[in-house]
Amino acid sequence: MGRGKLRIYLGAAPGVGKTYSMLSEAHRRLERGTDVVVAFVEHHDRPRTEVLLHGLEELGRRRLSHRGTAFTEMDVDAVLARRPAVALVDELAHTNVPGSRNEKRWQDVEELLEAGIDVISTVNIQHLESLGDVVESITGVRQRETVPDEVVRRADQIELVDMSPQALRRRMAHGNIYASEKVDAALSNYFRPGNLTALRELALLWVADRVDEYLQQYRAEHSIRSTWQARERIVVGLTGGPEGKTLLRRAARMAAKGSGSEVLAVYIARSDGLTGASPKELAVQRTLVEDLGGSFHHVIGDDVPSALLEFARGVNATQIVLGSSRRKAWQYVFGPGVGATVARDSGPDLDVHIVTHDEVAKGRGLPVARGARLSRSRVLAGWLTGVLGPVLLTLFLYNLENGPGLANDVLLFLFLTVAAALLGGLLAALASAAVGSVLLNFYFTPPTHSITIADPQNIVAIAIFFAVGVAVASVVDLAARRTHQAARLRAEAEILSFLAGSVLRGETTLNALLERVRETFAMDAVSLLERESDVEPWTCAGSVGEAAAPRRPEDADVDMPVSDHMALALSGRKLPAEDRRVLGAFAAQAAVVLDRQRLVGEAARARELAEGNRIRTALLAAVSHDLRTPLAGIKAAVTSLRSDDVAWSEEDEAELLAGIEDGADRLDHLVGNLLDMSRLQTGTVTPLIRDTDLDEVVPMALGGVPEGSVCLDIPEALPFVAVDPGLLERCVANLVENAVKYSPNGAPVTVAASALGERVEVRVVDRGPGVPDSAKDRIFEPFQRYGDAPRGAGVGLGLAVSRGFAEAMGGTLAAEDTPGGGLTMVLTLRAAAGHPPVSPGLPARATT
Repeated sequence: MGRGKLRIYLGAAPGVGKTYSMLSEAHRRLERGTDVVVAFVEHHDRPRTEVLLHGLEELGRRRLSHRGTAFTEMDVDAVLARRPAVALVDELAHTNVPGSRNEKRWQDVEELLEAGIDVISTVNIQHLESLGDVVESITGVRQRETVPDEVVRRADQIELVDMSPQALRRRMAHGNIYASEKVDAALSNYFRPGNLTALRELALLWVADRVDEYLQQYRAEHSIRSTWQARERIVVGLTGGPEGKTLLRRAARMAAKGSGSEVLAVYIARSDGLTGASPKELAVQRTLVEDLGGSFHHVIGDDVPSALLEFARGVNATQIVLGSSRRKAWQYVFGPGVGATVARDSGPDLDVHIVTHDEVAKGRGLPVARGARLSRSRVLAGWLTGVLGPVLLTLFLYNLENGPGLANDVLLFLFLTVAAALLGGLLAALASAAVGSVLLNFYFTPPTHSITIADPQNIVAIAIFFAVGVAVASVVDLAARRTHQAARLRAEAEILSFLAGSVLRGETTLNALLERVRETFAMDAVSLLERESDVEPWTCAGSVGEAAAPRRPEDADVDMPVSDHMALALSGRKLPAEDRRVLGAFAAQAAVVLDRQRLVGEAARARELAEGNRIRTALLAAVSHDLRTPLAGIKAAVTSLRSDDVAWSEEDEAELLAGIEDGADRLDHLVGNLLDMSRLQTGTVTPLIRDTDLDEVVPMALGGVPEGSVCLDIPEALPFVAVDPGLLERCVANLVENAVKYSPNGAPVTVAASALGERVEVRVVDRGPGVPDSAKDRIFEPFQRYGDAPRGAGVGLGLAVSRGFAEAMGGTLAAEDTPGGGLTMVLTLRAAAGHPPVSPGLPARATT
């Protein structure tokens, strides 16, 4: 009997409907006459899921006892004895109770599959073993129950069960997933919109990779080599010319016609060091392609068509977009051009689009700097013309009955020497002159067939021939050298112009500049190093490229000193000496950019000091009334008590004393907030961080609110937090007082805490009117009081002080909506080292 087939319903998160989909599939198969049994399904008291179990045969479970508690697990022996065609097994990643047949449920499923039984199961994306660290970093919860990725990948069918985060949170709020008493905790912790969105993306990407694997496997099994256009990837070949923007926009319009299409712009640079295009134009085109949603790639390759095709096939591209050639008509004698070559060699799996533009046939201009003055093909042609050409000419002339004469013979050989000089340069022309001289002497100068010359005039003719050949070759070589120098100077001028423009505009950041250095000189990594003195170690001010960027000048392939204590270090290859002049300009600019960044930082600090002065001035102007009000009340009460004209009863005296105490408390609270705000603005808050138990601090922060107005929920198992206890107490006290102020009568404020990975959250939940999303950040600004705050409620500093204290301790403070109405303040703190975090109290199993 063959192995059974495994079908898995993969969920993006708990509650999306995996078990519901599995039971629906079971009913469909049952209607078709398939023998289906329920080996193990948990409905978790969900009515709709429980209804689908009706009509399906359920096998008995095995009962086990562990540490005095009874558990039930799937009875593998009962399923094997029943031998159904299809078995439903929920929660594939489940860990069995000790004493079970296997440690993991997926191992039970493997036994059923080996016995020839088809299995339908469920699993959530967060339970895949390879994603454990990723899920923990997103949600703060470490999944203890996992299943190896290979088990899920081997499934014959994988069906993604998906739901938008908003819809899933609505299901949660309606009580369709967890019990009502656990809904608030779940929505506030694991089921946050950000968490659900990230898990959804993980599931989609994982399933997409699985589909790609299946597609590659299918193509390999069927020997399919061509590209299947399941997803459009459009490669745009850039030359650095002005037509690049036209090509990019045309490719973007092509990509917009198909969902999921991708645009990849690539510039092929030769391996001679300097790029062959205007750096300014390439920078503009790079920005454009990124604005259009594509990506820019810089590739090194001397053979442009081959490098372009290799890149396109490497990224599994389906289309290539190139511009019509800018060469003039006569320049086609040197070859068909890049576009024609790519179209010829692309094959049937790549579509090549040649796009017209305004620069067609206007000429490409002088070539930019090259490492060699003449190309390999031109040098080879020169040597063939200079060496093989005279031999062929000799055979032709020697077989003529009546030759043209020695003078004409010399002119024909001279023509070949000039042609060799034009094509191959000096060495090829010298070789041609030497070979031609020998052949003229041996075959055409009397006496023939000997290396002697009888007539002195013939000696002069051959000498002039050799001299003319050498002179022409020297002129051609000098012209090539001057052309090379002019091209290099042009490229250097363009690069220096780009640097000067960036200085004037102030646009280039240090990393962007270092990236430009890396691309311009085709390096692997670039670092800007500095040190305080000659004896201090080098420190890295910025680096780009591979992880192993040079950390000392002596470790780099190329180092360019900027000053006595600063150097630019490059790794990847040795740089020609002629390129160091441009590199020096880059190094000087890097030092300027670094200084500018530091000046910007100092300016920002100066602005902070100015802002602090402005805040202090505003404090004095804004609190004059709020300071006078409690002082006036206290003075009036004291004056009344000291008056001899009135005989106060004990009740009246008690009321006046209570007013004095209340005014003093309000005054103390106001002055405390003013001092705290002043300390925050001037940066003089220095928290003394130590490991602290929330049970020691949070209850002390509730002293300023009426008794019974706050419900406290701080679990004993929470880890310690790394905070300043005094700052934390003031922070929580302000949050609680603000929540109590806006909560309606009879609706106590809830102060709860929970652990999320390496973080601990304190949530202050009220049932007041709430705050719209547009005002959630504004309420943390100084002197802000949202809505119709009661008179005497303060000047609006409490939340600003709380956020300032939270950030000073390395935490965060944010506002969220309370499910059912109200506002929740979320204070996130760092868990103390050495105190392991505890997962939040969510149900151990969360499936539909």
